[in-house]
Amino acid sequence: MPVQYRGILDEHAQVRRAAGLFDLSHMGELWVDGPGAADGLAYALVSDPRTLAVGRAHYSMICEPDGGIIDDLIVYRVTPERFLVVPNATNAEIVSATVAERLAGFDATLDDASERTALIAVQGPLARQILAPLTDVALEALKYYSLGEGNVAGASAWVARTGYTGEDGFEVFVANGDAQAVWDALLARSTDGELLPCGLGARDTLRLEAGMPLYGNELDRDCTPAEAGLGRVVKLEKPGDFVGKAALVAATAAGPRKVLVGLTLRDPGIARHGYPVYLDPAAEVPAGVITSGSLSPTLGTAIAMAWLPPGSSSVGTIVDIGIRSSRVAAAVVALPFYRRPG
Repeated sequence: MPVQYRGILDEHAQVRRAAGLFDLSHMGELWVDGPGAADGLAYALVSDPRTLAVGRAHYSMICEPDGGIIDDLIVYRVTPERFLVVPNATNAEIVSATVAERLAGFDATLDDASERTALIAVQGPLARQILAPLTDVALEALKYYSLGEGNVAGASAWVARTGYTGEDGFEVFVANGDAQAVWDALLARSTDGELLPCGLGARDTLRLEAGMPLYGNELDRDCTPAEAGLGRVVKLEKPGDFVGKAALVAATAAGPRKVLVGLTLRDPGIARHGYPVYLDPAAEVPAGVITSGSLSPTLGTAIAMAWLPPGSSSVGTIVDIGIRSSRVAAAVVALPFYRRPG
């Protein structure tokens, strides 16, 4: 996936106003099948896939026994005994191996289809208008975080109403051999620039504006879901045990060690991953760190996400960010930075 095709700002604006086409074939695709698939995944993950209706999906995480996050992922229930798990590209192999290990003892099998599956996303307010003529999947009836089976541009496909941009959109899973034809057919639908290819740079600025975490930035093995503001994903009350439950129960009782917050810069500058955050202009020791930062093309100001101590994370708190040899003031704001109209 290229960083950019025509330019990050142009591609970002394309998704916000019309639609962008993303090649996400680097993502993982794991099929889990069998009578024990639902129970096995409920043990392996922090969510409860047993509660999913057929055709629906939810956001989930797989954690270490100590509660640290191995990866965040999406789980789709395709049939009562079949699930599709989509992990991040950098973690696909370790998630595949870990889930397979945790399924031992359950009547379920794992098929890692990552190397033979392509994933193409159409994201933006015109996404449905562009994709609908090419598929027999009823897109209008497909709810957010739902999945349908059918054809796209003549190829067998799974179409999900999911995305990572803060806009409406669809993700299309097809066999590798069909990917080029599907990509070309989608672009051919764009006669007046309604759909254009977009790269990794725009994908990052779009997800940052939408307050969506990126593994390796906001999420890693040194934080829990609750610390990242995603405690709702963890189903501590679900029947039975799951990996990491004891640690996450203890972490809930103890309270967060750090809190993920949004920041808007008040002075010129861009806060980048790893930059220090100070609670006092005179402080020499940073109290937090930037996880992601960029200029927001939509808002026209610099934004960032950062880890801060729990007692210093209230909206309106003013902090300083160390940018090279200078310090730049920023204010804690509520996430997300951007919500699509309507």
